[in-house]
Amino acid sequence: MEQNNDRDYLVLKDITKVFRDGKGNSVIAVNDISLTIKKGDFVTLLGPSGCGKTTTLRVVAGFELQTAGDVTLDGKLINDVAAFDRNMPMVFQSYALFPHLTIFENIAYGLKLRKLSKEVIRNDVAMVSQMVNLVGLENRYPGELSGGQQQRVALARALVLKPEIILFDEPLSNLDAKLRMQTRTEIKRVQQMLGITALYVTHDQSEALSMSDQIVIMNRGKIAQVGTPENIYNNPNSSFVADFIGNANFIDATVAEVGTDSLTVTVQSKSLAVEKPAEEFSEGEEVFLAIKPEAVDISLSPTGFKGKLDVSSFLGSITEYKIEFENSFITAVHSNTEGTMKHFNMGEDVHLDFKKDFFHVYKK
Repeated sequence: MEQNNDRDYLVLKDITKVFRDGKGNSVIAVNDISLTIKKGDFVTLLGPSGCGKTTTLRVVAGFELQTAGDVTLDGKLINDVAAFDRNMPMVFQSYALFPHLTIFENIAYGLKLRKLSKEVIRNDVAMVSQMVNLVGLENRYPGELSGGQQQRVALARALVLKPEIILFDEPLSNLDAKLRMQTRTEIKRVQQMLGITALYVTHDQSEALSMSDQIVIMNRGKIAQVGTPENIYNNPNSSFVADFIGNANFIDATVAEVGTDSLTVTVQSKSLAVEKPAEEFSEGEEVFLAIKPEAVDISLSPTGFKGKLDVSSFLGSITEYKIEFENSFITAVHSNTEGTMKHFNMGEDVHLDFKKDFFHVYKK
C-alpha cells in the first residue's frame, strides 16, 4: 500500500456532538471541531478523560451520529454511510474477541461476513498472523492467550480486512508497562509497513509522543493544539498543553520589560530574558513562567535560584526531585547516567538553574 502524505484523506468539518443527560439537559461532548488527516499518517487524539476524543473517534467510525458537521473520507461525504460499510475497523481497549471462537476464527470473522472463499480467508489470515507474530496460536482460544497476544489478535482481525484507515480506542490501557511499550512498537511498525492511515485515541502522553506523526490535543470538547510530537512538546501554545504534555512547572513571575524580540521577567528579584511570545504582554503584568522538569538543574553551589529539597524519587534511569520554591513546589528530573548521579538530603537548601531556552510565558 503506497503512502501519499500530501493527500487529504479524512476530513472533519465543524463537528459537534450533543448528548442528553438523565435530566434531559444538553451536554456538548464535541464542540465545533475541524481536522484534516493526510493519507498514511498516524494521528493521535490526546487529552484527559471527558475531553471528547473518544466521541470524535466514534463519530468517525459511524457509531455515533454527529449533531452537526460533516465527515469526508477520500473526498466522499460519509455522514449517511453505516459503520459496517465504512471499512474502518476499530481496535478496542477490551479486545472484543469472541471467547468461543479460535484465534483463526476470530481473525477470519470479518472475511466470512464478506463471504470470501475458504482459500482466500486461509491465505489472508496466515499473512496477518505472521505480520503480528501469532503464527502457531491459530487453534487456541482467547482465554488461553496473554493480554498482549489478545491485543495482537484484535489488531490482526482489523488488518485482515485490508482497510485504508484503522481506528484505535485506548488499545493498550489493559496492558502492563512493558507490554504497552512492546505492543505500541508493533502497531507503529505494521502501520508504517502497510501505509495505513491511523486515528488513535489515548490519554497517555508517552504513547502519543512515540507513535504519532501528528498529535491533536483536546480539552473540553475542543481542539487545543495540533502539531508534530516535537512541536507540541517544545512549543505548547497554552498553559493547559504545557501542563498536559510536558508536566510543566508553573512559576509566578512579573513582566519587567517588553522588548522587540524578548520579554524580561523577574523571579526572586532576578531578571530572566525569554523569547517573546505571540501574545501581547505589558510591564508589571503577573504571568506564569512554564518550564519542564528536565530543564531544571539542581546544585549546592550558591548561584541561581533558592529552593529546598522536599523529596527525591529514584526511578531507575532518572531521579525525580520535588523542590519547595516560592511558596509552592516544582519538579526537577535528572538523568542517572554513569558518574553523574546527584545526592541531596531531604530538607536541604539547594540552588536551581533554569535553562531559559525551555521557558514559555503564559497569561494568568
